[in-house]
Amino acid sequence: MEAEQELEWVDAQKIGISEDLVAVAKRQLKFLAAVDRNRCLYEGPVLDRAIYRYNACWLPLLAKHTETPVCEGPLVVPLDCEWIWHCHRLNPVRYKSDCEELYGMILDNSNVVSSLEETCKSKTEEIWKSLYPEEPYTLDFNAALSDDISGKTCVLKKCTTYDLISAVKRQSPFFYQVSRPHMNDDIFLKGALARYKGFLHLIRFNRENSLKRFCVPTYDIDLIWHSHQLHPVSYCKDLNELIGKMLEHDDTDSDRTKGMKLDVGFSGTTEQWEGTFGRRYWRAGAMYKGSNPTPVTNTPFSSNMINKHTADSNEYEKVIQLPEVKCVEVLLEFVEVRNLPEGHKGNLSVSYRKTQPDIHFDATRELTILSESKVKQVASFQCEPTGELLFELVSRSPTSFPLTRALKTLGTTSFSLQDLLVPVSNLSVEIWLDLVPSSGNVSLKPIRLRVSVSCTVPVPTERVLHVVHSRQVKNTCFFLLPGKYKDAKSRMHVIDETGTKLISLQVRNPEKAKVSKNHCRREVIGKMNSGETCTLAESVSTGWSLMNSHWSLHPSKNSGGDCHVFELVGNKMVKFYPGRKLDYEPKHCQKHKNEVNEQGFITAVAFSAEDPYGKAVALLNLKSGLVKVKEEWMLVPSIISFMIFSDMVKEQYVDFVVNSKSSGEVKTVTENNDGTSKEVNGISIVSSEASKIESNTDVAKESKIESHTDDAKGNEMMPGKGELSSGGCGSGCGGGNGNVARSGGCGAGCGGGCGNMVASGGCGGCGGGGQCGNMVNSGGCGGCGGGCGGCGSGCGNLISSSGCGGCGGGCGGCGAKFAQSDNPCADAHSKKLPTLQVNEAVAA
Repeated sequence: MEAEQELEWVDAQKIGISEDLVAVAKRQLKFLAAVDRNRCLYEGPVLDRAIYRYNACWLPLLAKHTETPVCEGPLVVPLDCEWIWHCHRLNPVRYKSDCEELYGMILDNSNVVSSLEETCKSKTEEIWKSLYPEEPYTLDFNAALSDDISGKTCVLKKCTTYDLISAVKRQSPFFYQVSRPHMNDDIFLKGALARYKGFLHLIRFNRENSLKRFCVPTYDIDLIWHSHQLHPVSYCKDLNELIGKMLEHDDTDSDRTKGMKLDVGFSGTTEQWEGTFGRRYWRAGAMYKGSNPTPVTNTPFSSNMINKHTADSNEYEKVIQLPEVKCVEVLLEFVEVRNLPEGHKGNLSVSYRKTQPDIHFDATRELTILSESKVKQVASFQCEPTGELLFELVSRSPTSFPLTRALKTLGTTSFSLQDLLVPVSNLSVEIWLDLVPSSGNVSLKPIRLRVSVSCTVPVPTERVLHVVHSRQVKNTCFFLLPGKYKDAKSRMHVIDETGTKLISLQVRNPEKAKVSKNHCRREVIGKMNSGETCTLAESVSTGWSLMNSHWSLHPSKNSGGDCHVFELVGNKMVKFYPGRKLDYEPKHCQKHKNEVNEQGFITAVAFSAEDPYGKAVALLNLKSGLVKVKEEWMLVPSIISFMIFSDMVKEQYVDFVVNSKSSGEVKTVTENNDGTSKEVNGISIVSSEASKIESNTDVAKESKIESHTDDAKGNEMMPGKGELSSGGCGSGCGGGNGNVARSGGCGAGCGGGCGNMVASGGCGGCGGGGQCGNMVNSGGCGGCGGGCGGCGSGCGNLISSSGCGGCGGGCGGCGAKFAQSDNPCADAHSKKLPTLQVNEAVAA
């Protein structure tokens, strides 16, 4: 049977493809990233204008160039037209019929390059201007926001009736699913191409045997499939040779509910694939990531937001030095077992762990074996790409005590993670391993275990730091509060994932500090393990100056309407948002249902030309003392910001320390002489986040033989405590701006005006109040008179507000009551490794 399955795979790899789809996939990823930086192309007037230009200008020019080249070199397609063309081609049957109906032939891209390529555009632009003098070659997206081209579209002589707006809406979420570092890796993409050929092989088999099945691809396969369709002539030729006609790509069905078409299609595809080829269909890094995160802003980044006078400096980045650590995502499944001793069949499982536990993986978990339990279980976890996975075959037999079973180890074996990373493995291995028998279990033939393991390429890991108290805090001071405050002698210690203390921090009043009516000078002092101290931040009248003025932290004016509460400005722009946003947004919940607690979370989002809508770079959890950092340059600013935010809460923070001391949320550190922490009460250093493994949502259709493709939900891993949900936020303040530390979100402006940031209100962009009040102890004010009509009674408390909703309409999904989590940090620091249980492969 295994020999026959291997022959099937070899036969599949003989399928001819006319294009270098690995290179095409890389160009596609680059293009999709460019479109995502211009999200006005996803909807609204800019999309309408792009569709008009595509029909009125680009297709006629492409037809003219196809018949008789209009220039010596290739045409360079404008970005907006290329996006519409991209979405049109991803319905290959409709694109072919439209081209033939309107222009008598399939309009191909054989002599066309993207606007992103290093190619001179001047010749194409010159021809464009001569043909369309009233239509600019490069579309000004800002100007197009006010366009109304409905009248022009109606009079076009040649225009497709295909609903391109809906096509764009279906394709716009695709980039989020494939925007992962490993997706651009050659080894990963070569494996994806081989799997795409296997996918086509199943479709050919179904057609030849008159089987009507939906074939649902994982996202690695779908990326290659999209790349194939972007070359319409080659796609038509290759598929005609393979199955006798064009294969349709149907992306109209997105219902991932269990028992629906996508679910059933993915289950059937998994079963057929594994039965045909004898290898697992699920692949690490290729499954559904969950729904696209809620954007933090609809206004793209502008470069003038950065302080251009701030110089780069590595001086303070060396305050915390961590060795580079890389991690991989791993999918693990136990497929079959052979040569079992008598009496053990049907009561087996396999425990697995790393022989060298690391910062991501230090637990022992257990899975059933597919051939024995008939239930598909797949484990997903992250770990460092070093050491070995140790497998232990365990048998459970009934005992004389009800509901109990005796455990017996039958044998052990191991697998080196390095074997996954050599090129010949294509990051995936399905292998028989001989078990070393335990004492008393010697048999003539060794027990054999079939193991399937796949992983992604190693990428730098996110760092998780722990900020813990050495003693209870008795006095804190918000940096804008007037008055005299005693120095808080309590320190916070920053500890890495291994339990090693990196630095100690303290917020204090410097000696001989001048205290004015409106400003209490404060400092953040860092003490290294060597005993050396340095000033990391100083309060100034408008906020804080960090790292010798290389960064400045100040409250947000909320003029952009994107709900952030603080800004960190230097050679980069970072905004702090209440709650977990973007990559940190909880995945295991329905959006806009505030059923879990977002209090204490603050997300740092960096904005740049490459990420104009923001990239999550850090997550601060003021309640549990956890600081997650994705970018090395953000390490020191993150811990300084954590200290400042903690100091801001004053009485609320003292309440937190007192109330949580008994529950273990405030940790006590006992230090060894070498600077490592001997004891950190209640901290889970190593963790694994639960996630969903799902596939894609496109559909392959060929005549009456339908192969549904592009969405399959794999099984949901068992989430531990703390799988949290974000409520999102509105565009303005319905009930006031949300709490910085414990809010579920906030709006852009305040109806009743900005209140006291510590004990009352926070701040917003505009309000109903006509004049600005005192930010410290006033009842509040709006930034400008008139402001947001219908807004609520002012901005919420910096720490303890519930958040706010949309402007004029009250709460936009943000201000509802949150349920308290038993363990605020369990989402990132539960030692439970997730397990996926699938009865019949649950589709996404």
